[in-house]
Amino acid sequence: MVGVALPSIESDLGLSASQLQWVVSGYVLGYGGLLLLGGRTADLIGRRRTLFVALSVFLVASAVGAAVNDGTLIVITRFLKGASAAFTAPASLSMITTTFPEGPARNRALSIYTACGASGFSLGLVLGGLLTEVGWRWTFLLPVPIAAAILIALPRVIPDDTPVTREQRSFDFPGAVTITGGMLLLVRAVVRAPDVGWSSSETLISIFLALVLLGTFVAIELRAREPLVRLGILRSGPLARANITAMIVFGCYVSFQFVGTLYLQALLGWSPITTALAFLPGGLIVAFGSPRVGPLADRFGTERVIVAGLVAFVIGYALMLRIDETLTYASVFLPTMILIGVGFALCFPMLNIQATAGIADNEQGVASGLVQTSFQVGGAIVLAVITAIVSTHDAGNATEVVDAYRTALVVVTGVAAGGLAIILASFINTPRGELQPAQAEGG
Repeated sequence: MVGVALPSIESDLGLSASQLQWVVSGYVLGYGGLLLLGGRTADLIGRRRTLFVALSVFLVASAVGAAVNDGTLIVITRFLKGASAAFTAPASLSMITTTFPEGPARNRALSIYTACGASGFSLGLVLGGLLTEVGWRWTFLLPVPIAAAILIALPRVIPDDTPVTREQRSFDFPGAVTITGGMLLLVRAVVRAPDVGWSSSETLISIFLALVLLGTFVAIELRAREPLVRLGILRSGPLARANITAMIVFGCYVSFQFVGTLYLQALLGWSPITTALAFLPGGLIVAFGSPRVGPLADRFGTERVIVAGLVAFVIGYALMLRIDETLTYASVFLPTMILIGVGFALCFPMLNIQATAGIADNEQGVASGLVQTSFQVGGAIVLAVITAIVSTHDAGNATEVVDAYRTALVVVTGVAAGGLAIILASFINTPRGELQPAQAEGG
């Protein structure tokens, strides 16, 4: 919702371009930087408890964001909302994976979970356009009653957490500090790079410090008695492939949406609501298709379905290379959105299934946090590259603008194709036993 409202926020509060960027980046920083900590917290203190506390913070931050008139405070509330989501996302996902055993039941549950996410995304686009017509503050305010309703219902519909022993509650504070600091610095460096330059001292120092902290985290985890993240979990081939694919899928789509939104609004002059409706078909396909793809995992296994989804993405992005200074929606944009919708409907449930398959219940939060982190880091990295490409054009020259957008879409298509090649190579070299249908993966 907030993405569509950005121009209104900018004009109403008199924000600069860099301040406006942080309305989005603040959320990404909080979310991407704290996901691993959020996942482990859910494992240690309980998933319902984590969900309740984090959603309460989300509610308060949303209400404050709707009331303030200062750009810095807006960014702070967005960071808090992102940080809250870093705890709610792995808690809710691991709640599903620990409730349903591996196989058809879990596959269907995760397919429905994906459909809910896609429905929220699609509704957010449309509601953002509609609410912005009334006032941008409504895009901040609408989540408040929804979060309140969930908080009221939560104790009634979700069982209490299983009691955790003192030994299980052992918390790796040095690991938590280093991984959180490292992820925050890394995400911030990638987000800031298009503005300050990839070779600037700020970017290079931030990346260096992030790598130092992440290296320190690995050293701590190798020696910790109760590590925040058991590094052995990364030896899981399906988990590693799911995380690589998540980075590619989300990085490409976020970048495509960024370019597509600029193309429709800044170049063609479409309104926010018309732009939102242009993206809607893809979201509707995911919303209606995702709950029905679970049987595909049961029959073919997650790897094969993911490859099919990546093929749909590559073809969809390639079709958009035909853009020019005019647009025939039915022949250019709509086919791309249909193929992207098919790609998401196939990939997203499969990635969540694959990332959590064969993982012990006490590490489901970590596995969920890992794949969610991959989504966000992939989105931040690819979007930073695309933003740098788009910013090179002369805004007053329509032909140059289209050329810059087309170049950006070539990069998006290339990244998607490269990802498909990597996953295909891994798929071919994977032992046959690892590619069995999903109902067999749990043994």
